[in-house]
Amino acid sequence: QVQLVESGGGLVQPGGSLRLSCAASGSIPRFNTMGWYRQAPGKRRELVATSTNYLDSVKGRFTISRDNAKNTVYLQMNSLKPEDTAVYYCNLRDNILRYDYWGQGTQVTVSS
Repeated sequence: QVQLVESGGGLVQPGGSLRLSCAASGSIPRFNTMGWYRQAPGKRRELVATSTNYLDSVKGRFTISRDNAKNTVYLQMNSLKPEDTAVYYCNLRDNILRYDYWGQGTQVTVSS
């Protein structure tokens, strides 16, 4: 099994920055993709970023990075807006089995 542990969420003011981290452990599949999703109140879960894709509304503001040695993925969020408020989930996809593992979620609130 794979365990994903997220950290870094919190309350920030509009225009502020936040850096999310997600550490993977366990039986990590050799061929995998890690990314970030989010779900705002009353909204469907949406993809925020993978190494190859960004949500249009976060392009130029968010940056995803990965430290393969640490099995950790990061999401640097700059110029945060109130509409970025959501629970952010780390995702690891087993590309062979096409199975998704999920973190517990971390709350990001952007408010003045």
